[in-house]
This record gives sequence, C-alpha cells and structure tokens, in this order.
Amino acid sequence: MTLKTPPQTSEYTMHVAEKDGEDILVCTVKTTVLHYKLRCLEDLHTMLKDHGDWMLLGSKDEKAEAKPGTVEFWGRSADNPVGGWYGMKKGFKGRFGMYIPPLMEHLGLAEVEHNARNNKMKAI
Repeated sequence: MTLKTPPQTSEYTMHVAEKDGEDILVCTVKTTVLHYKLRCLEDLHTMLKDHGDWMLLGSKDEKAEAKPGTVEFWGRSADNPVGGWYGMKKGFKGRFGMYIPPLMEHLGLAEVEHNARNNKMKAI
C-alpha cells in the first residue's frame, strides 16, 4: 500500500513479506528499503493503549539518538517486547517513528497528527 509520512510531505510503500521464515514489514522510500518486525504493530498498539495519551513520534535515523518518551525511542529500547530494535536492516533500523505510525493509522489502530513537525500519535 502507498502511504504518506505524518507531515504528508513524502510517499512510501509498505507491504508484508517473508524473510528467514518470519513475516516482516517492507518499507520502500524511493530507492531505500527498510525492514521492520511485523509484530511491531501489535506491540506498539498495546504500548500506546497502556500509555493512554498522545506520544511524540520523534523519528530519527539509526545513527541519531532518539529522544526518551517518543515512539522512536520505544522502537529501539531494551525495555520493549523484543528487547531492542524493531528495525531489522543494519544501517536502516531507524525511522520507526516516521513510517510505522501512518500504517497504524491506515489500519485503524491509531490517530496520527499531520503537522509540519513534532507530530504525535495515540491508540484508538
């Protein structure tokens, strides 16, 4: 499916594929391909439900530190259900807070803001 980033400035595609016997999300942004663990959708939804309020997305690439208390930070935290990164492709593990929230919104699992910056999301 074709989605847009939270600020609605860029399009990308997302689909499910199998890699090493595991279903994964494949995110294609122009020529860049990222892989995320499929279970991130259910895990993030559960975390947001437990959080109970809006949470900053805080998208960062893999090399940049994520701000604590953001979706991006949670997506790479040792305290999440997988004990670390949901991103699976070395060098392209980040941007969890940019590409996963619009998919969750499309699936009816979350509300996502669409401001120019500092967007937030919450579970439905």
